[in-house]
Amino acid sequence: MSSGTEVKARSEKVRIARAAGLVSAMTLVSRVLGLVREVVFAALIGAGYHSDAFRIGFRIPNLLRDLFAEGALSAAFVPTYARTQKEGGREAAFALANRVLTLLAALLGGLIVAAIVLAWPVVSALAPGFDDEPGKAALTVLLTRVMMPFLLLVSFAAVAMGMLNAEERFGIPALSPALFNLVAIVWAALLWGLGLPIEQVVIGWALGTMLGGLAQFLVQVPSLRRLGWRFRPEWAPGDPGLLRIARLMAPATAGLAAVEVNIFVNSIFASREAGAVSWLDYAFRLLYLPVGLFGVALGTIATAGLARRAAEGDMDGLRNTLRQSLSMLAYLTVPATVGLMVLGVPVVRLLYERGRFTPADTQATAAALLLYSLGLVGYTGVKVLAPAFYALGRPRVPLLASVSAVATNLLAILLLHGTLGFRAIALGTALGSLVNAGLLVGLFEKRVGGLFGHGLFRPIARMALAAAAMGGLAWLSAAGLERLVGTRGLGAQLATGLVPVVAGVGLYVLLTHALRVGEADVVWRIVRDRLRPAQ
Repeated sequence: MSSGTEVKARSEKVRIARAAGLVSAMTLVSRVLGLVREVVFAALIGAGYHSDAFRIGFRIPNLLRDLFAEGALSAAFVPTYARTQKEGGREAAFALANRVLTLLAALLGGLIVAAIVLAWPVVSALAPGFDDEPGKAALTVLLTRVMMPFLLLVSFAAVAMGMLNAEERFGIPALSPALFNLVAIVWAALLWGLGLPIEQVVIGWALGTMLGGLAQFLVQVPSLRRLGWRFRPEWAPGDPGLLRIARLMAPATAGLAAVEVNIFVNSIFASREAGAVSWLDYAFRLLYLPVGLFGVALGTIATAGLARRAAEGDMDGLRNTLRQSLSMLAYLTVPATVGLMVLGVPVVRLLYERGRFTPADTQATAAALLLYSLGLVGYTGVKVLAPAFYALGRPRVPLLASVSAVATNLLAILLLHGTLGFRAIALGTALGSLVNAGLLVGLFEKRVGGLFGHGLFRPIARMALAAAAMGGLAWLSAAGLERLVGTRGLGAQLATGLVPVVAGVGLYVLLTHALRVGEADVVWRIVRDRLRPAQ
């Protein structure tokens, strides 16, 4: 590699890391608030009858959101918006966004009405096990109908987020989910203060979810208006930009539909075991903390960069952006994987075990978290790898990888559910995510090239070595502290849940620096620059 190329690579790595650092900081606020929201939810509603009903009721609009808004639409909209802006200017890009919003309002409005009318058969198909507990299916239907309009609100928020990300304005979009969580927390405090029975609390929580979705959209509007955007309904289904988005969305939607089939099947099996829907959801929320902090942050930055470089025909720049993003992602997610596997019980206990959430719920949630964590690197890697193929106009590749992941998950569940119960669902999800990411890496190298042979694997091996040592220290310190202070009371839970994390992170940073892992120096320079007083 020439010196000029090395300088360019270092500059790109620092740019990606700095932008990802901003998004991660904003996302951290949202994820912390999200954890607070989950802690309050666990205390108020627990992990049984009412929690299961709420989570399935929310899952229905959430599945549609992932399918049509934050999934396929975002993946297709951002590169198309970037291309439209490059070819026609910002006004043309704004017009495209208005046409997308108008079309969404019409299509999703009809979909919401249909889902409200057909809520009973949908719930019966998604959670057949709920029929075994009197009233559980009826409560789930009611919650589904209350929360269906959330789909339209969050879809508008996703378009606004895509516009700002394409304009390389990452802060407010990353912070907008924090408003959703903040509204839920404030609403929960109100429900707590009113002293309502649990049946009314869970319905009230559903109403708070709607308010949170509205806040997530509205907080982004001022930033868009400062850029000059004004919403004007435009019905133009034949617009070339819309047709391009539709072409990109078709295979992307099929790929995401495969993932939704995955979730659908998971829900069917989980609904047959009381509490399993909630245990799996609580565990996945914890897994999503590093996914949101690292995978979504780097994926957001990479999507904009990859789309821009593909539009410019800069293939070397595209390869370099993807390579550096994957390297930084590995530096952050490899230790997170080990940490979640080793410290699952004390972390779950610290966060959730109070109110209606019992010690038995802690053990079940931690068991699911351990198995989910096996796929963390793959799950986050897809957030960076899939946008590369969308930017290149090859959306069928992520579709192939996604379908393969679903097949892997379904096979694992069918083979192991009789023995492992709900744990088979977590394991199948993890194995599927690894298959998904592995296929994307292999197919990118085969069809585009440029990932291998540039020092990608040697530093990752060093990261894994440092993470293994970190895991050993974290496990020993957690076990020692449990013998010393026990596990009852907030003080003991803080000690056993936080001290091993701090010790492990410190050791990992020191070891990766000593092993000369380049990402460690990049992260250290960013932290040092942010802490250094302004001259």
